[in-house]
Amino acid sequence: MLRLPLPQTPQFARACARMGVQTRLCKREAREGVRLLWQVQSRVIRPFGCVDLVSRGPVAEDPGELCDWVTRWPHWHDVRPLLLNADGIPPSILRDGGFWPLMTPATIALLPLAAPPTLRAGLKQKWRNRLNRAQREEIEVRHTDLTPDHWLLGAEARHAKTKGYKGLPPAFCAIYAAANPGEAVVYEARHKGQPVAAALILRHGRMATWQIGHSTEEGRRLNAMNLVLWEAATDCWRRGHDMLDLGILNAQDAPGLTRFKLGLGATAHRLGGTWVHLRCLAPMARVLPLAFCS
Repeated sequence: MLRLPLPQTPQFARACARMGVQTRLCKREAREGVRLLWQVQSRVIRPFGCVDLVSRGPVAEDPGELCDWVTRWPHWHDVRPLLLNADGIPPSILRDGGFWPLMTPATIALLPLAAPPTLRAGLKQKWRNRLNRAQREEIEVRHTDLTPDHWLLGAEARHAKTKGYKGLPPAFCAIYAAANPGEAVVYEARHKGQPVAAALILRHGRMATWQIGHSTEEGRRLNAMNLVLWEAATDCWRRGHDMLDLGILNAQDAPGLTRFKLGLGATAHRLGGTWVHLRCLAPMARVLPLAFCS
């Protein structure tokens, strides 16, 4: 079974359907199972009209399948523009396939999940020390399914407005939970009966994604988020997940959060950037200097 990032999963497609966003699944199969998969979102974006988006895909075990996809995808696609947030495809292959680079690659944090002793051994020393201190406090961590009125969603909406960042809105998380019962789990730390930190984990096949996290001032004093993420990671492993996606690393604007994610033992994984394929631009894209595409 392929390890699918969130935008390439059936869980994501079910949430999109409830929001009126059309998706379609394309795949190449063999006797041993699915070899190559990509899920397409279709949206109307002015002035281009209907635009297709493949985010964090296509997905394959064999890198050669990904490179082959670049030359073969027009056989399964019409002439509408295609936005591609690639992962694992060399820039030279995308350029030669007529894709024009739009955005430089982002870097995400991926945590391979394992049994608690192995996971603990991978913690950075400061992270481990803070976890040990949190475990000595009177903190209870609860696991509950996300509800539309959970305080974490409101906290995330206020934080996003204050910081001015954009991502999947909290409303999407509530829709995801309704479309996928039991797959949106809140890990909430309580101290003396009051919530001090919480994290929302979206489950999807072999992978899980840390979607939202919030800590109060008291929670930060108690290092409660260290305990929350530790409980989330170990619980995800027990549920059969083998990778936890911790999201974007932004050392310039959020150095503390970057250190926190890497301190948990995650590795930095560079994505492939955002590209667009337009019939009118494809001939020019193929002659771009490679330095412009990297």
